[in-house]
Amino acid sequence: MRANASIRDLGLAFIVGLAILAGPARGAAAAEPSEPQATLSAHATSEVAQDQVTVTLASEVSGATQAQVSQALNQRLQDALKRAGHPADVTVHNGAYRIWPMNDRDGKLSEWRGRAEILLQSQNFDAASRLAADLSTQMPVAGLSFSVSDARRSTEERKLLDEAVSAFKSRAQALTQALGFDRYRLKSVDLEDSGMAPVSPGPRMMRAMAADATPVPLEGGRERVSVSVRGSIFLLPK
Repeated sequence: MRANASIRDLGLAFIVGLAILAGPARGAAAAEPSEPQATLSAHATSEVAQDQVTVTLASEVSGATQAQVSQALNQRLQDALKRAGHPADVTVHNGAYRIWPMNDRDGKLSEWRGRAEILLQSQNFDAASRLAADLSTQMPVAGLSFSVSDARRSTEERKLLDEAVSAFKSRAQALTQALGFDRYRLKSVDLEDSGMAPVSPGPRMMRAMAADATPVPLEGGRERVSVSVRGSIFLLPK
C-alpha cells in the first residue's frame, strides 16, 4: 500500500502546527526532565470501493533478428494506439516493452522474442471494457487490476485523519487520568497511512475478455484505507 502525497502534506502541516504550539513547552520539558512520558497510538479505518480499473493489453512476437521483432512490435503498438485514439474517459499509454534472445539446446541463438504492452486506465469501467474489446484483436487482454483513485483516497484519508486525531486525544486523556495525572502535553506526533493491495479478478474474467471481442462487465472490489496517529505525551500532575 504507497504513501499518498495528500496525506503526507496533511501530516507535515499537522506536525508543524504542533511544533509551533508546543515550542515553549518543549523548552520547559528540557528544564523538567522528571515529567513522566507515555507513548500511544490510535487508528481509523474504512473500506472504500475500488473506482479505477487498469487493463493491460499485450502482444508477443518472434523473429529471426532483433530488428524484425522490434519492427513488428512497433507496428502493432502504432496500429493499436492509432485505433484507440484519445477517448475522453480512458487514459491510454505504453506499458512494458522488452526484446530478448532465445537459445537452442546447444546454446546457440535460435530466435528473438518481444513483448509490448498498452495500459488502459479509467474510472469508467464500461468505457475501458469496450475499448479493450475493440483492441483485443490486435493486442489481447493480458491483465486486469482495480484500485482506489487518488482523488477518492485523498478524500477518505482526510476524513480518517480527523477520526484518528480525535481518537488519539481521547486515548491520551483516558491514559492520563487512569495513571492519576491531571492533564497531558504533546511531545511528538507521527502520521501513517496504508492501504491493501488492489484485488485482481480471477482468470475466468481475463479469459473471457481475451477470448471474445465483446465487452465484459467489470466490477471492482473494496480496499481498506487506514490512518494511524502515533505519538508521545508528557503526563502533568494536578
